[in-house]
Amino acid sequence: MPFIIPANTLASGGYGVANSYRGGTDDHYLVRDKVTPTAVVDFTFSVWVKRSKIADKSCIVSSWGGDTNNTGSIFFTDGDKLTFEGQTGGSYSANGGVRKITTQLFRDVSAWSHLVFQKDDGAFKIYHNGTEITAFDTNTQSSGTNIFNNASGNTTVGNENLAASDHDFQGYIAEAVFIDGQALAPTSFGEFDDSGIWKPIDVSGLTFGNNGFYLDFEDSSAMGNDATGGTDFTLQNVAAADQSTDTCTNNFCTWNSLDSFYSSATFSEGNTTVVTPNASLTYATATVGLSSGRWYFEVQPFDPSDNNNIGIVDHVSTSNSSDAGELQFQPRGWCYRQVGNVYNNNSSVSGSWSSYSAGVTIGVFVDLEDNKIYWSRNGVMQNSGTGVTITAAASTDTGFYFPAVGDYVTNDDTTFRTNFGGVSSFAISSGVTDDNGYGTFEYTPSVTVDSTAKKFYAICTKNLAEYG
Repeated sequence: MPFIIPANTLASGGYGVANSYRGGTDDHYLVRDKVTPTAVVDFTFSVWVKRSKIADKSCIVSSWGGDTNNTGSIFFTDGDKLTFEGQTGGSYSANGGVRKITTQLFRDVSAWSHLVFQKDDGAFKIYHNGTEITAFDTNTQSSGTNIFNNASGNTTVGNENLAASDHDFQGYIAEAVFIDGQALAPTSFGEFDDSGIWKPIDVSGLTFGNNGFYLDFEDSSAMGNDATGGTDFTLQNVAAADQSTDTCTNNFCTWNSLDSFYSSATFSEGNTTVVTPNASLTYATATVGLSSGRWYFEVQPFDPSDNNNIGIVDHVSTSNSSDAGELQFQPRGWCYRQVGNVYNNNSSVSGSWSSYSAGVTIGVFVDLEDNKIYWSRNGVMQNSGTGVTITAAASTDTGFYFPAVGDYVTNDDTTFRTNFGGVSSFAISSGVTDDNGYGTFEYTPSVTVDSTAKKFYAICTKNLAEYG
């Protein structure tokens, strides 16, 4: 899988990022008024992002100068190109204006990326994972001042917030840093390790300037805290539940919004919620394929239907028709159905499973060491803790198993709220971690099954480096 930051880059004690902000819909953002800048000529903005929705305008940061002729923003276009633009006096090509739209597309919803936006006197530059971007569909810029760093208006993170526009950032933001008065190279924020992977470094020792800030999102009760000691950001519809441990140094599994051609599903809340439409008979899969180890995740159906499938499968959906598309029909797909049975290859598996309803938390335990799968219902192991035998991952079509959810009635649309451990789309009251201290779950991933104590782990890159 295409992870930007493997966990083994931290094996020798490298810098770790603890938290991120999960952006979403409903007008979520953080905002702060600007002050007189240290130096209006130069600035640098550095940020780590993980997208969750493509083909939709998604704004990372914006600057509002008080009217529509003095604005700036950094965003992904609805065509998935990265845009860096600012206008002063209504111009993108004079008075310090800029409009740079990349030729490169950004469509990966499974990986973290590092972006640096720099103004050095009259030169504007963009860097992606330590390397300068030089190919642009649109590339206009001029010298002088710039709307991103002046004394007027405000700075908004996670939303455009310009002239009543929205365009919330869909995904995760970590290590958001603005440097007022200096044009810093990407090496002030990251470095290549010995394997050529770009990874973050400690930025706390930088000089941030009057308008500078550092959002590390480490305080869930104050997500707008400026770690430099400056004025904190005001929160708009941002809550403690928007803090995530899915970061650029520990990348967590989510639902794969690119696997939606046949399912026509909709994804939200950082791809932790998936809604299947009532016109499809198929399933959605996650971003991480599992080939070895023991893994745990939780799913909570959020409607009262009796047509839900929760489990694993060895390939993405290839049909939205009956039989061929349904999770329960897949030769190497196993699912716990809401009516209280388990199916594989359109056959009911012998055993005892309770039915479940909306709001019940289903735990999924995938054991690829003993080739078993288990389910729990509100923390109670089903089938008396006896596992269902599955095909070894190496003998499947892809060599991997993917978490999967779906329904099996055409007139049913089902909402699946999910917790892979990085952040949950349903409320967590207990906050249990795995045995390595990763993930935040409602129920414990360490259980006794088949008369054996087994430890299951959150699906994240730190655990995958050890067990995957």
